[in-house]
Amino acid sequence: MPEIRAPLPRYGACDNCGMNTQELPPESRRDALLPKDAPLRDDVRRLGASVGDMLAEQLGPAFLQQVEQVRTAAIARREQAEGGERIAELAGGLSVPVATVLTRAFSSYFQAVNIAERVHRIRRRRDYQRESSAPQPDSLVEALIKLKAAGVSSKELAHWIGRLDIEPVMTAHPTEAVRRALLEKEQEIVRCLINGFDPTRTPHEHDTDWARVRMAITAGWQTSETAPVKPSVQDEFEHVGFYIAGPIYAVVPAFYEALEAAIQQVYGSEIDLPRVLRFASWVGGDMDGNPNVGADTIAAALRGSRDQVMDRYVAEVGALAGLLTQTSNLVDVAPELLRRIEHYQKLLPSAAAAAIRPRHANMPYRVLLLLMRARLRATQRGEPGSYRNADEFVADVALIGDSLIGNKGLHAGWFAVRRLLWRARTFGFHLARLDLRQDSRIHAQAIAALLGDADWPQRDAQTQADVLRGYAGRTLAFGNSEDATIKRCLAVFAQLGEAVEAYGNDAVGLYIISMAQRAADVLAVLALARKAGFTDARGNVPLDVAPLFETVDDLRNGPDTLRALLADPVYRAHLAVRGDRQYLMLGYSDSGKDGGTVASRWGLQRAQVELLEVAQQAGIRVVFFHGRGGSASRGGGKIAPALMASPRGSVAGTLRVTEQGEVIHRKFGIRALALRTLEQTASAVMLASLRPRQPDAREDRWRATMSAMAASSREAYRAFVDREGFVDYFRLATPIDVIERMTLGSRPSRRGTMKGVESLRAIPWVFAWTQCRAIITGWYGLGSALERAASDGGEAALIEMARDWAFFSTLLDDIEMVLAKCDLDIAERFSRLAGPLHDSFFPLIRDEYQRTVHWVLRLKRSERLLANDPRLAQSIRLRNPYVDPISLIQLDLLARWRATDGEDEALLKALVATVNGVAQGLQNTG
Repeated sequence: MPEIRAPLPRYGACDNCGMNTQELPPESRRDALLPKDAPLRDDVRRLGASVGDMLAEQLGPAFLQQVEQVRTAAIARREQAEGGERIAELAGGLSVPVATVLTRAFSSYFQAVNIAERVHRIRRRRDYQRESSAPQPDSLVEALIKLKAAGVSSKELAHWIGRLDIEPVMTAHPTEAVRRALLEKEQEIVRCLINGFDPTRTPHEHDTDWARVRMAITAGWQTSETAPVKPSVQDEFEHVGFYIAGPIYAVVPAFYEALEAAIQQVYGSEIDLPRVLRFASWVGGDMDGNPNVGADTIAAALRGSRDQVMDRYVAEVGALAGLLTQTSNLVDVAPELLRRIEHYQKLLPSAAAAAIRPRHANMPYRVLLLLMRARLRATQRGEPGSYRNADEFVADVALIGDSLIGNKGLHAGWFAVRRLLWRARTFGFHLARLDLRQDSRIHAQAIAALLGDADWPQRDAQTQADVLRGYAGRTLAFGNSEDATIKRCLAVFAQLGEAVEAYGNDAVGLYIISMAQRAADVLAVLALARKAGFTDARGNVPLDVAPLFETVDDLRNGPDTLRALLADPVYRAHLAVRGDRQYLMLGYSDSGKDGGTVASRWGLQRAQVELLEVAQQAGIRVVFFHGRGGSASRGGGKIAPALMASPRGSVAGTLRVTEQGEVIHRKFGIRALALRTLEQTASAVMLASLRPRQPDAREDRWRATMSAMAASSREAYRAFVDREGFVDYFRLATPIDVIERMTLGSRPSRRGTMKGVESLRAIPWVFAWTQCRAIITGWYGLGSALERAASDGGEAALIEMARDWAFFSTLLDDIEMVLAKCDLDIAERFSRLAGPLHDSFFPLIRDEYQRTVHWVLRLKRSERLLANDPRLAQSIRLRNPYVDPISLIQLDLLARWRATDGEDEALLKALVATVNGVAQGLQNTG
């Protein structure tokens, strides 16, 4: 093997790549072991030992010693606040093969820690359920106890549960897209660790589990983390489907059972639960800036979702047929069930003859289930005898459940039948609704071509609305055109018409218009849909159209846009058919990129308040769709405080929110955590809906202060990103050029040639600043804003806001987490890659960072970051010494790669490994 550093003395296996609290900095040792975290320590040590043994086996003991040498230097840097040059020396000048495997070695440790922490969350949840008299925080039981204490009666609760509509929306924006092959190996490790919870397992069984862990770790090491080519839309579909059709499908019944049990425990009553959950996806329908998405991917995504859910129904119905073997001579069944069997035998005579053996003819449940399975297969293939819609299938499952209840079958299969019933109600025949998204400028180009008006995009908003009103309604019809943009747009709407016909109305979600700035942007969608013939039997366009307000200015102008839209008679007629419910999407990503985190968060808060007022005046209901990402600068963070900090009335029983990249993996990658995520979300939605925070007489004063801070924060942020030379600095001081070459997603990383911040997509923008460890996207501008606010209004007023105002305290918490993940020493090393530009920009970053940390700590009355969140502090501090070597390896490789003008593919592959490693170590990266 090439180039091995001088060896150190051999360490014991359990010390290699493990968590040794004596080697951590003093502040790390203080937080390293919370009282109930000893099992986490044990799992990390054993997993680390397995990683170490694997590395020794695969690369030799000398390589493992080199890993230890770098690791020790990284810990010394953190503990002694020095030694940066030593670790830089060890991480620099490595050959490409050694740099790659060294990076992968530290990444393997992160993977072990990530898995151990997720399993520990499951362990803590079980400990609460088994040992604690108090409910777990953010659980359904805790939420209901709070609601009951706040005076919510069982009648009021039942009313609101009937309004609950929680819809996570999976998007194809991966910044840590783990390959499916590695996901499956991770799940094997998780299963083995969970087996360790069982005290009845024998020593041999435990040894077998750890042998399986070692096998998964080794096979994972021998599998590349990234694909050799950019993922296709189909690849992204399969990635998202892994979660929806896997862990999520599995735990949906458990969620409803937990909700029922919590209501019974707290209120002593039962509520007939409606469908509370549903899911949606953007994969295959997000056309915005992605030339690879269109009518064909829409068709493929809808067909693929149908196949995924039908395959699971077929398997589950088959399993039920083996379970429900009651014979008619021993137990009665509902007469309607017998009539349904007779009907299906006539409907599917050949399937009935093939599927039903004479010896099973007196097993009515089995017979009906086998016939239902035949109908499902016919539906999947589009053959005679198909179910017309999912409601017919739900009715069949409900019929079996009712028959069991009515004939002493409560404990003879009803539980399993009800689980299928919850899944069928939740997933229908479509698994997840498919959203569509397109840029308003594409629609404008199509309208311009249809009208033969080259100046159309430049015409004023009122003129556009006046012209489009006739085409969006039923009075005018466009002529034909051979324009390519028109054909592409019309093909999409034609495909939606076919989808509704084939899969039902529930298969299609929202049509989202990005860069929506005027009422005409929405009318254009209706006009194009009519041109494509996408109307129902009554001549209405069966589509919910959602404008997306993205930039700070769009959020500010959003109320006027909505007011103009609701004043349009054609659109109001459309909205009346859609139940007078208007979806509005709020963009966290582009608003953060445009104005910085503080201005973005405040713009979103104020926009919701003002949009609600416009909707109430017009007599319609607004449903907000939150376009959140994983990082704090893109709206990431804990869901409970975010919802409780939202404007009163903005939740109202509904939550529609995007989930992407590593967020999907963290929330839904393991069944128990998927269930916990759904319970936390539902709990937060109920609390924010039934008992939102009470009005506070001080809020007018707080809002005025916050408006001023948002303005001054945006001013500081824009002064930085608009500074002459910034684009060149950004491209040199971050690894954005590597990210643009990575196979992360199917769409381009930027819109055309990069001329400024606006042309770069929000995800690579955040990702690049995270990689260089500056993460300015999450905090830049806050320090200046706080300093000015303290000077203008006094520090005491800010302390009051931080203590008593949920919006402001949540904002500070999220930014504090980002600050804790920064490393300005490493960021400065990256900055020096920019040459003379370093002196123009990095002092501004350093000064603003120090200013922001200073004021956050002052307002929180704290001596160090994350003092009030020891578990998060522990998680970050355990990773930081291991992220550092990867960052420094990346820094060295980046300089060498750029010296080749980006032509050295071997260096690029090594750089990609470092990007993945930093992402795994820092998390919340995109």
